[in-house]
Amino acid sequence: MSQSIQRRKAIIGGTGFGASLVAGTAETIPTIYGEALVTRADLGDGLELIFLARHGPGHSLPPHKINHRANIAALQSLEVEAVFATTAVGSLHKEIAPGDFVLLDDFLDLTKGEVVTFFETPGQVHHSDFSAPYDPGLRQALLDTLGTSLSVHPRGTYVCVSGPRYETPAEVRLFASWGADVVGMTGAPEAILCREAGLRYAGVSLATNYGTGLLPGVPLSHADVEGQMASRREALAAWLLRAVRANS
Repeated sequence: MSQSIQRRKAIIGGTGFGASLVAGTAETIPTIYGEALVTRADLGDGLELIFLARHGPGHSLPPHKINHRANIAALQSLEVEAVFATTAVGSLHKEIAPGDFVLLDDFLDLTKGEVVTFFETPGQVHHSDFSAPYDPGLRQALLDTLGTSLSVHPRGTYVCVSGPRYETPAEVRLFASWGADVVGMTGAPEAILCREAGLRYAGVSLATNYGTGLLPGVPLSHADVEGQMASRREALAAWLLRAVRANS
């Protein structure tokens, strides 16, 4: 770590965040799991921001093709201390309206087939504690830097599926009955790997749509999801940057 940079924080941008939140130098980070592309920016006062676009430049990677292990291993190799992550999600309850943010505090992992651990070598037995799935200190930093213009639900349970298809009406009803609040396709593997890598992690979800069946006859489209995220991108980016600085 250079003498001028004492702390490194990361933002992982989801759907709608293919470009970095700040100007900086793009860099490919090699890991034993593959490469990850990041942008590095000096925020001053010894703080560096590492931005990683989860879906790659231009949203080139569908959710089931994201190399989560390479992404998190790259952040670990850069000595990142804390990760703030964004996700676009479907709302499972009408009181969470499109355009609302949800500060996550729990998750259900229903992914299928993804490798969600760094501990695969025989003899490497490791069981992670998930009594607090998202870092309380980072969540508090986000709560403390909300501002007045954001509609934010201070807690919520994220159910993670593999995708890339959207959920059926029956699945939406089931997830809601389990106590989940939003549904997405990427957040759980990332949270699990960050915990294994020793990286503090917080998740902010933007409800881009109601889950299938909550508004009968209204189909979902990726264009609509991206449009909702684009309309809230600036506000979300500003909030995340405030939280990054507040947690320094």
